[in-house]
Amino acid sequence: MKYVVSGYIGFDNFGDEAIAKILSQKLKSEGAEKITIISSNPEKTSDNLGVCSCGMLKFLPSIIESDVLISGGGSLLQDATSFKSLVYYLAVIYSALIFGKKVEIFAQGIGPIKSKLGQFLTKFALKRALKITVRDEKSQELLKSWKIDSELVKDPVLELELPQKNIRGTVGIQLRNYKGVDDSFLQKLADEVCKRFADKKIIILPLQKSIDTEVSEKFAQILREKGINNISILEKTSLTDVIDAISDLEYLIAMRFHANIVGIKAGVKTLAINYDPKVEKLASEYNLPLINLDDKDFSEEFERLCLPLN
Repeated sequence: MKYVVSGYIGFDNFGDEAIAKILSQKLKSEGAEKITIISSNPEKTSDNLGVCSCGMLKFLPSIIESDVLISGGGSLLQDATSFKSLVYYLAVIYSALIFGKKVEIFAQGIGPIKSKLGQFLTKFALKRALKITVRDEKSQELLKSWKIDSELVKDPVLELELPQKNIRGTVGIQLRNYKGVDDSFLQKLADEVCKRFADKKIIILPLQKSIDTEVSEKFAQILREKGINNISILEKTSLTDVIDAISDLEYLIAMRFHANIVGIKAGVKTLAINYDPKVEKLASEYNLPLINLDDKDFSEEFERLCLPLN
């Protein structure tokens, strides 16, 4: 079988790149004849994953030559980011349907879709998909309300098997630009880090440079102004570099969903920062300490983070 994979790939977002790698490995193990990934950086994607790749607007020839289109994972079918984004990912699906290809929706979070047109187009496409797997109950409930069957699965990154190294004395902090990640939040977070980890090495982990770098550098500067100098910012953000960096940690404080997953899988003491329901759900499922962006006091959750493991 020849596969085309559509997702948020080639933008150096750690979670989406990890999913693309896991999916391509799965397809290879199942004997795929050819795998083509639609990417914003085709050359880099081909080099990293050992597959064929095509540009974001040059997918039609690959779809015509394929047997199956796989759309996912991540949150592709939603218009919270933009209606334009939803239309793009639907256009890829509709192209496959028009040319009689099988369509599979892989480990996606579906919605929110606020526009009536977006809902209509999404329902019409998904009702014609061969198989749909979703990564959360909310997505499954939405599809059920549309009378569309789906299978609930865990996020693919949870399938990673990671070495548990956990080098003592190293704290990783992963932040992203987001409403609520303001000066007040960063100052409170820095106060707790200084209080608990002044004697440890701090490494800050931007997992998508275009979104994470500015706030990472700002937080590093705040820590320095509070007298913490043993600070570095991870420069290399390939899948291997990020996984190795997190696996080396004693503690991880993280916003991004997939950063928290890697911390869990690597056995690192992890504190999650709640900016998205999926992070809150993950923290509940794995009993992680969790701080909210608008919390007045972080001390109780930091106490939980620092408790010795049983």
